[in-house]
Amino acid sequence: MGRPSWRERWRYWFDNTMARGTPALIGWLGLASAVLVLVVATLAELLAPRDSDENGRWPGLVWRSLLRTLDPGTMGDDTGTAPFLGLMLTSTVGGIFIVSALIGVLTNGLNNKIAELRKGRSRIIEQDHTVLLGWSEQVFTVLAELAEANQSRRRSCVVVLADLDKVEMEDLIRARVGDLGRTRVVCRHGNPLKVVDLELVSLDTARSVMVLSPPEEDPDIYVVKVLLSLGNRNWDRPGSRPHIVAAVQDPSNLPAARLAAGPSARVIDADDVAIRLVVQAHRQSGLSTVYTDLLDFKGHEFYLKPEPALAGTTFGEALCAYELGVPVGLRHPNGHVALNPPMDTVLTGEEEVIVLAEDDVLIKLARHRPQILREAIAEPPPPHPEPPPERTLILGWNGRGAQMVTMLDEFVRSGSVADLAARCPDPRGELGPLENLTVGYTRCDPTDREQLDELDVASYQKVIVLADADADPDHADARTLITLLHLRDIEERQGVEYSIVSEIHDDANREIAQVTRADDFVVSERLISLLLTQLSENRHIYEVFHDLLDHRGSEIYLKPAVDYLLPDAPANFATLLEAGRGRGEAVIGYRLHAAFHRAPHYGVVLNPDKTTPLTLGADDLVIVIADAGGGAKPHPDEDLQDRAASAASSS
Repeated sequence: MGRPSWRERWRYWFDNTMARGTPALIGWLGLASAVLVLVVATLAELLAPRDSDENGRWPGLVWRSLLRTLDPGTMGDDTGTAPFLGLMLTSTVGGIFIVSALIGVLTNGLNNKIAELRKGRSRIIEQDHTVLLGWSEQVFTVLAELAEANQSRRRSCVVVLADLDKVEMEDLIRARVGDLGRTRVVCRHGNPLKVVDLELVSLDTARSVMVLSPPEEDPDIYVVKVLLSLGNRNWDRPGSRPHIVAAVQDPSNLPAARLAAGPSARVIDADDVAIRLVVQAHRQSGLSTVYTDLLDFKGHEFYLKPEPALAGTTFGEALCAYELGVPVGLRHPNGHVALNPPMDTVLTGEEEVIVLAEDDVLIKLARHRPQILREAIAEPPPPHPEPPPERTLILGWNGRGAQMVTMLDEFVRSGSVADLAARCPDPRGELGPLENLTVGYTRCDPTDREQLDELDVASYQKVIVLADADADPDHADARTLITLLHLRDIEERQGVEYSIVSEIHDDANREIAQVTRADDFVVSERLISLLLTQLSENRHIYEVFHDLLDHRGSEIYLKPAVDYLLPDAPANFATLLEAGRGRGEAVIGYRLHAAFHRAPHYGVVLNPDKTTPLTLGADDLVIVIADAGGGAKPHPDEDLQDRAASAASSS
């Protein structure tokens, strides 16, 4: 082929210019309008000099031609010679085509811009916002909790980046979450696995980043890859990255996830948290409700509060130091967390006080100490006898079962029994060595009443119902509900009592399941979402919950109220705090027996006003943080490594 001609070059240049979109089209139309106006004015000046004199010579003709180009109706009042009127008609007809084309270009460009915005591909400019990477059912719980947590702020923003249509995400959020108050949600369409898409959400100025596990077969792979994408990103401020939180389902993936995340992130073992809650709730009725309240921003939460004004006072004296808050522990400058430290521990003013409060803005030192009614405090009870070995029935089986039995072995006394009854083949081969438990197995469908009767359920003190692993979440919850109804009917017919702890998938099914009057429901997915939200707001809260969920050291206990206050004696919460201090325990609330099965709090009252009159009966319980006497706990990161190594060796 020969060299391109000038005509081909000009056409190639013109095509490239037109391909630039709406701005280029508007530019060409503007140029065409200018040429038309100038040519008509010049010809009118030459061909109709008399009309030119009457209309202000050439500048006036330019103005008149411009008006007729933009508004065809202007020509209706024209008078003059035939050449002048012909030229004005030419300007009007040309203007019709140009203006029509301009309107079409502007309309099309505006539609394209709206469509582009609806795609959610524009880069946001926000400061101090929270970023959610990925999409799952957790999104709705997290957004509702963040909106509740940010109510004390003037404005807050949460940005969601997921590989979904932007409008679809916004519609789902409006339908499932509703009013978010002062919190604004911005959705962006993109793949969190791609570094270029991460630039859409302004990570450098974010306060925290949360990686959500997707609803797929192996979600940990996705989480680790997103953490790698975050690690490979070029940060504007490498030394001040936002706090990153994520959860993995398989403890064997913890080392890889933590390595990918780096030191600025916190990765938790979701299954381990859910298992610990089930095991602890099985030991104490009402414990899952307490933890839900502690993790839910609508209730009471733990806050870390520097308090130099308390320097020189003891921890016991600080229990009533706040108007609307209860100290439960200390976080020392070296990062060590001590829950329920000895009451004679002297505060230096350098540590942070771990305070249970409804909101951080309510944590204020009291001007006056509340009155303590010492005549209502009961004498310390004699030591309770060691509990006998337990008999536990586990109905159903899933991937958490083996770790649950292993953890249960750490809590119970030697000689205890745990019998498994499930539709699956004998799973005891998945269990490691056990010290205190003897494990039995029976092939059984927990939803079959005849098979349940053959298990002699009345001979057990505790029953754990695990969600079915072979069914979808809704169907698994339906099977759990049937099992719970059978268990309560057996209890009523045989006149026996046993505690029931049930694991369910969807929190919406919890209200339906209330008719079974089970003692505790552990909604694992929701609790993990709540914990991740807490960690996104304050990364150091993890050490607090790790301490509470470990069987060594301090834990939450629900103890008989008669051990603290005389039955039905007039008192107040400050008196209850004083009674707990005398026993070396941090009291955080109580549970009323009359409301055990009354939603939404099930009788649990945390951090009430210290001066409000309070009367507890013989069947009520006091909620305390006390030392289990199990020795020192490992650092959370060391504990994660130990469990990951254990999971890897067992697999």
